[in-house]
Amino acid sequence: MLIFGLIVGCAGPQPVLYPNAHLQEVGKDLAEEDVAACEELAEDYVSKSNAGEKVATRTVAGGAIGAAGGAVGGAIAGNVGIGAAIGAAVGATQGFLQGLFGASRSEPSPAYRNFVNRCLKERGYEPMGWD
Repeated sequence: MLIFGLIVGCAGPQPVLYPNAHLQEVGKDLAEEDVAACEELAEDYVSKSNAGEKVATRTVAGGAIGAAGGAVGGAIAGNVGIGAAIGAAVGATQGFLQGLFGASRSEPSPAYRNFVNRCLKERGYEPMGWD
């Protein structure tokens, strides 16, 4: 079985299309145009990424972990409150930065992928996943 991996630009994960009769008939160039058109439609209707949510989640988690670690350190040093506050600030900053830099590598949201896949199916393609 031959699998055709469709690559459009270098913008991250793209749909992988099964080489059905429609894909073989229209060829790679038109298929790339159709993928781009479906992605453009998806961008108009759904969020491409949940990167902001990931940044917020990592910031909160980092703050909680930092506060717990700081409280332990503060208890050992004799001041739980100051230790927890310092730990929370450091942990939240670390979580924020990890989330921020990780957001640039984020995957398309499930809704975005589903929208693009449905659009491609309506055009006669058989999306198999994303690569």
